[in-house]
Order: sequence, then C-alpha cells, then structure tokens
Amino acid sequence: MHAINPATGELLRTYPETTREDVDQALTAAVEAQRRWRRTSFSRRAEVLERAAGRLRQRREELARLAASEMGKPIREGRAEVDKCAWVCEHYARHAAAMLAPEEVATDARRSFVTFNPLGVVLAVMPWNFPFWQVFRFAAPALMAGNAGVLKHASNVPGCALAIEEVLREAALPEGLFRTLLVGSGMVESLIADPRVAAVTLTGSEPAGRAVAACAGAHLKKTVLELGGSDPYVVLADADIDHAAAVCAAARLINSGQSCIAAKRFVVERAVLERFTVLFVGHMRAARVGNPLEEETQVGPLARVDLRDELHAQVKASIARGARCLLGGEIPAGPGAFYPPTVLTDVTPGMPAWEEELFGPVAAIIAAADAEDAVRIANDSRFGLGAAVFTGDPPRGERLAAEELEAGCCFVNAAVRSDPRLPFGGVKASGYGREMSHYGIKEFVNIKTVWVG
Repeated sequence: MHAINPATGELLRTYPETTREDVDQALTAAVEAQRRWRRTSFSRRAEVLERAAGRLRQRREELARLAASEMGKPIREGRAEVDKCAWVCEHYARHAAAMLAPEEVATDARRSFVTFNPLGVVLAVMPWNFPFWQVFRFAAPALMAGNAGVLKHASNVPGCALAIEEVLREAALPEGLFRTLLVGSGMVESLIADPRVAAVTLTGSEPAGRAVAACAGAHLKKTVLELGGSDPYVVLADADIDHAAAVCAAARLINSGQSCIAAKRFVVERAVLERFTVLFVGHMRAARVGNPLEEETQVGPLARVDLRDELHAQVKASIARGARCLLGGEIPAGPGAFYPPTVLTDVTPGMPAWEEELFGPVAAIIAAADAEDAVRIANDSRFGLGAAVFTGDPPRGERLAAEELEAGCCFVNAAVRSDPRLPFGGVKASGYGREMSHYGIKEFVNIKTVWVG
C-alpha cells in the first residue's frame, strides 16, 4: 500500500498490507476485547477517551503534517482537524453515561425501562478527505458505548490510519479493541459477511454506499451511511451580500473543496446575482493555492491525480453544455494534483455541475427568479446532506431551513459544519443514519426493552 504526496507525486512510503491471517486474528481479538470492555464502567472508558484527546493535542503538528503529506490538506486545516478530534473524544467521555442511561417508561408493568447495550464489533470504512476526523467521530461514541472498532481506511492514507491506532493505544485502550487493517476495498465484502462483525459505518461515495448497504443488508447488519453531497447555498435578495459571498467562498474551498458538506451550488436570486457573483469570484481568485505544508496556503492539491482529472472532465462537460467559466477551469502546469479555484455560471439542468457532486474547488452559480424558485432549485438534487440560506430576515431563514430545504443539516447565514453536540447525516442519496450527539451514540446499540411483572 503506497502513500504518495499529491503535491509532488513523490512516493512517501510503502506499507505492507494486512494479511488475511492477521485480519482473522484481529477480528477474534476484537470480539474478545469487546466482551471485557462492555462490562467496564463509563468512568473507565471516559479515562481512555480523555487521554486520547490529550495525545491528539500533543501530536497535533505531527498529525497535521502527515495529513498534508498523504492527502494534501493545508497544514492549518490539519491542525484544526486534530483539535476537533480531541473535542469529540472529550464530548463523549463527559456525556456518554447520561446519553445511555436507562430510561424508565410508565406502563402496566411493575417496572419497565429501556437499556442501551453495545452491539459488538463495528467495521468502519472511512475516506481520505478528513483522515482523522471521520474516524474519531465514529470511534469516540462507539467505544464509549462499549463497542469495538475495526478500521478499513482509504488506501492513500495508510500512515494516518496507523497513527489513529497508535493514539488510542497510547491512551491505554485495551489491546485489540481498535484495530487498523491495511486492506483494499476488495476485502470489505468479506469483512461485512464475517459473523464477528456486528455493524458497519461508511463515509464515502454514493456507489460505495450502495455496495456496502447491499452487502450489509444481505447479512442483516446495521449500517450508517454518510455519502456524497451537492450542498446548495441559497442567497436571497434581502441577504447581506458581502457576508454571503465571503462565507460561500470559504465554504466552497474548505479542504480544497474536498468535503461532502462543502458548499457546491450557489442558488442566487436574480436581483442580487451580479453583485454576488463579482464578490464571490473575487474571494475565489484571492485564495492562495500552493504547498499544503506552507502556512499561507488555503488551497492544496487534490488527493490524487485521477480525482483531479475526473473533476476537470466534469468542468469541461458542463462548459460544453453551455456553462460559462468565470475563473479557473484549466489544469496548471507542473507536478502534483493541483486544480485552481473555478467558478461556473449559467449552470442549468443536465450539466455535471448541476447534477453531480464536484469534489474539488469548483463552484456552480445558479440564478433563481425568487425565493420560491431558489428553494425549488436547491431541492432539485438527488443529494440531501447539507444546505444553507442567507437572508436578512432570520425568522424567514429559520422557516426555510426547518421546513423547506431537503437536507440533514440546514444552516442560516452560516456555513454548514459538523459539531459533536448536533446530529450529522443526510437524506436521499446522501445516506441514512446519524453520527454525533445522543442520536449518533445510539446507532450502534441494542435499544432493549425490559419489562418486569
């Protein structure tokens, strides 16, 4: 398994893949460790997660540099990602016991209540774009609930995958309770089918989600899927356009545009379209593209050259069908998987920029006749992960976010982001189930009724 620097094309290191024999041993060890772990107290589990948070902060610089080297994340964003991982560990360490406390229910029984017991070993199939955060936002609640974890990470971030296991081991997590398996996607089906695996969580593409859901369904395994998104940001005529343009550009460029909840479609009322476009293009043009290890860099390379080429093909196809390119749109000369901040306008149905997820720093600006039309356009997508609305009338924005926009996370006058205190997930082709908050920790437990006569 190879780690390649996407900024230079340089081979960083080759890692030996986990053998089938080692996979078998890891699963057996996880089952045995989980049987003991489920009987430990919440306070004991919390001590481990608190120590993990401390180790993450101590290793912040090292881990941020590792992400920059393996998948191109700008170093400042990498540090923030590591800090967020520490936060989610602390959040569940401090609140899991209350979240999973037995719930008394008044019935005609002498006593009836609901308990939340761990399921067992949870397989996590995780992507490269947030190589630490995606894993810890699953691992923290799963471990605090008493489960074990087995990680199949993206093949281009093996160093990050192993570093996660190291952090948990350094935090004194019991041996075998969390294991990183350096295996390819061809191993996922057999892992799901293995009776020692109780459930599966995946963050990834829509095709990957469909494949995992089909396999898990065949074996009656619980799944949580967080898939792609084509998040619409609706800009109404009464919005603060200066604020909206700045937030929208930053939301499009987070993680160099490689985020499921990065803003992707900007649906703007025609009355303010010209002003928004000028300001938005200015912000996109000003973003500094460069070496992800340099402090000033805002946009690094895409994670792989093939992903960059796929994105460029989507841009070219959109232009061929009538979109206008206001900025970028050309592969730069030189090494690495770089792609410039790009803005497309006159985007209409049938174009990749309208229909598909653009996983990189490419923005699609879409004109709307009025607010009703803007909401219609925003919802005209098979995806439903995040959405935002910008308006000078907060109650109006709240109503649209709560009642009209078809997404799992809707924000008003702000960029969509995940937060351990709030549930996160999507609808439609963006997946199902929720991560984080008390909803997330209850995804991989047996919600058990106890009736006492």
